[in-house]
Amino acid sequence: MTYDAIVVGGGLAGMMTALELRPLRVALVSYRSLGEGTSSAWAQGGIAAAVGDDDTPALHAADTVAAGAGLVERRIAARLAADAPHAIERIASLGVRFDRVDGARYALGREAAHSRRRILRAGGDATGAELVRALAAAVREAPHVVLVEGARALDVLLGDDGRAAGADVRLANGEVARLLAGTVVLATGGLGGLYRYTTNPVSSRGTGIALAARAGARLADLEFVQFHPTALDVPCDPLPLVTEALRGEGARLVDERGARIMEGIDPALELAPRDVVARRAFAVRRDGGRTYLDARDAVGARFPERFPTVFAACMRFGIDPRTAPIPVVAAAHYHMGGIAVDGEGRTSVPGLYACGEVAATGVHGANRLASNSLLESAVYPERIARDVRGRAAAAVRPVAAAPRGDAGDAASAAQWLALRDAMYAGVGVERDAAGLERALETAGALGANASDPELRDASLVAALVAGAALRRRETRGSHARVDFPAAAARERHRSYSTLADLPVAARTA
Repeated sequence: MTYDAIVVGGGLAGMMTALELRPLRVALVSYRSLGEGTSSAWAQGGIAAAVGDDDTPALHAADTVAAGAGLVERRIAARLAADAPHAIERIASLGVRFDRVDGARYALGREAAHSRRRILRAGGDATGAELVRALAAAVREAPHVVLVEGARALDVLLGDDGRAAGADVRLANGEVARLLAGTVVLATGGLGGLYRYTTNPVSSRGTGIALAARAGARLADLEFVQFHPTALDVPCDPLPLVTEALRGEGARLVDERGARIMEGIDPALELAPRDVVARRAFAVRRDGGRTYLDARDAVGARFPERFPTVFAACMRFGIDPRTAPIPVVAAAHYHMGGIAVDGEGRTSVPGLYACGEVAATGVHGANRLASNSLLESAVYPERIARDVRGRAAAAVRPVAAAPRGDAGDAASAAQWLALRDAMYAGVGVERDAAGLERALETAGALGANASDPELRDASLVAALVAGAALRRRETRGSHARVDFPAAAARERHRSYSTLADLPVAARTA
């Protein structure tokens, strides 16, 4: 089957890209039903854009740079912030119902490290669900998009000229289909599912990074994994997110005695950058305590209407946030690293693009500014589509490699738990050389012995992340090395790697 373009990923970035590529004939490959089981659908906080009267793109860009701990590409951040208002209007035109004041002006919230109220939301704390609802409806009505749902991409295919030439895809019925196209876009999301405690869908395991790595693409900033300081601390997998917007409304982080845990840690207290808050919450738990988010005074009786998603999650576990503090724990939430791309979403492999969380654009640095992720997923699809349409159509060349026909045996729950435990313990909120080496060894062994292609890919990505973290010998942003507790001037640069940088034993492809 031949198309003009193949997009892999059924979340916000993938759906936006498929829509923007019109009138080209696009195959949209989605792991589940469109939008289902994606981090986009679960996003609570919102999408950042300088649309308020007291705000400007320059202020938005400055906040982005400040949060990124010295590694944000300033030009990229400035361009993203400048494109944000247009992106908001574009997605609103697709039927997204943003919360408004008096039915007109956008209702704007504030989140950590933002100097202005610039967070647009929908349905209070259900922004992602509303985005996915509107985009999925638009995609299903788009005549140029062919949906391939319930399918998993196995490999990016390369032509004899080294360009992307398509993808091998395992369909819902188990058969392997070869989809051919001169343009392939990876929008597969993040890798939080590699960690024992995560707010992401467990199926978010970095598949796109594995696909790109085997195709020879350059990767960037893999060591920077952001941990959200307020996941609901309950027996559930994945953990429900307790949105940062609560802290923006004045909720306080406290210990069992009710003392604020951020006192003396950062002058911004609960609104400090996420890496600072996550490390403090982790330290409280490490030392035998528990952390709570107390929103009784800040939100109180308004909780069911103002934050319905969080309220429902709390009540499901017998916690009434109107009258009791909410137990929280730091959990893997967002990956700043991924496939290295330029300002148009191009990777180092001709014809291969990436956008959304799987891409490393340079805008997040070492610590993502809250709500810039949905924005990135809304801005880059238009750029990619413009670039693809502006280039001469690439001829689809024959591909010699045969598709992978063997599905293998599904990995056991124990194998997955071993990988996820190793990642949280060794490549988690706090890291050191010994823990990183143990995680690298575990990932290599699991990948080498796995017949399940999903476990092999996940183990490969885990090893790539652990290897990158081992090479960065400093503490910066979300990357905290207890054996190198200070930032190092010599390390103030982005990191790049390829599959060849892994030890042979850890290359599980």
